[in-house]
Amino acid sequence: MRKELLRQQLIEVINTQISENNPPETKLTYDRLMKQFKDHDEVMRHIGCVIVAEIFDVLKKKEPYNKERYVEKLNNLPDLSWMNE
Repeated sequence: MRKELLRQQLIEVINTQISENNPPETKLTYDRLMKQFKDHDEVMRHIGCVIVAEIFDVLKKKEPYNKERYVEKLNNLPDLSWMNE
């Protein structure tokens, strides 16, 4: 149940970023990955990984939100090798 709620909230965050074009890189990344994967759910999972990583850095590492770091990870998708660091 909690996992599904988290998934729904991440989807809402992604959809909001896309609809508000803030940051614009989210929509650009969505469009780019849709051309590559042609699978909405797969694209949302990849973008969701970046959002979760940024939330983790803010909460666990006590780091401020870093838009440049967030955008860099979006731009590097579908590469998720940074998750193993």
